[in-house]
Amino acid sequence: MRSGRKQMVCTAETKTKPAYFNTYDKRNKTRRGLEGGEVPLNTFSNRKPFEGTIESVERIVGPDATGETCHIIVKTNNNIPFWEGQSYGVIPPGTKVNSRGKEVPHGPRLYSIASTRYGDKFDGNTASLCVRRAVYVDPETGKEDPEKKGICSNFLCDAKPGQKVTMTGPAGKVMLLPEEDANSVHIMVATGTGIAPYRGYLRRMFLEDTPFKFEGLAWLFMGVANSDSKLYDDEFQEILQNYPDQFRLDYALSREQKNKSGGKMYIQDKVEEYSDQLFDLLENGAHIYFCGLKGMLPGITSMLERVAKSKGIKWADFLEKLKKNNQWHVEVY
Repeated sequence: MRSGRKQMVCTAETKTKPAYFNTYDKRNKTRRGLEGGEVPLNTFSNRKPFEGTIESVERIVGPDATGETCHIIVKTNNNIPFWEGQSYGVIPPGTKVNSRGKEVPHGPRLYSIASTRYGDKFDGNTASLCVRRAVYVDPETGKEDPEKKGICSNFLCDAKPGQKVTMTGPAGKVMLLPEEDANSVHIMVATGTGIAPYRGYLRRMFLEDTPFKFEGLAWLFMGVANSDSKLYDDEFQEILQNYPDQFRLDYALSREQKNKSGGKMYIQDKVEEYSDQLFDLLENGAHIYFCGLKGMLPGITSMLERVAKSKGIKWADFLEKLKKNNQWHVEVY
């Protein structure tokens, strides 16, 4: 939403050590039988949805975060299988009145999956979502308008263990993690809950014992408002500690950092700081991903076009080459 936001609290309390957290000093054994085959797509639909069960809801941001974000684990018993980079649809309970004046069920809201196919417990029986609670605060009165709050995000953030959740999917192929070359470079750019698919990538690369033996470089750029708004930073610091030669992490904290012009540090400003390295990596086959609010993309593409021009590169041709080679992956909402 473009509105102001008011902080609310998830049903679950913050814990010193998050339930999702894992150390990265060893690779964990995973359930057999979940590798190979065709990419699962739209196994369940609006008319024939899947019913999962909420296992846990946990607030994962600090007290001074600019919004409320929860890590939500859903019990699926591997009955709605997916691959890393895909999304689930969640159908909130209740109905709405459509444009024809007819009362109909709510449609699904898509959420990028924030775990690997093995879930947070490596058994394949759960999947995780990263959800920001959407609220609307009237700019004139300063009061929250409950009629305009995000129906699905509030349902999920308020959900209790054991509660049922109606799901569709999995959906999407553009953000699937390419695994043909274990030595590839993966440049991941995220704002907010756009971090979700990258958490799945990184767990598959560095935490799980699977046929995918990653030997390349993963470079994550993450844009949030302040330090308390960081998501999964505890896990990312674990990766840095255990795989310093294979993982890089750069934050753009818009309310705490300044860009080279003295303005707020947005994600495109942080990426630009490393533009020479990034262009070299892309010219040598690196994959680059963008996930988050759609407002992030114009600033980033404008910056990349400007940098390309300074290098004597025609951006339109360069971008077309990246797309043709399946190096350019975008999922914004």
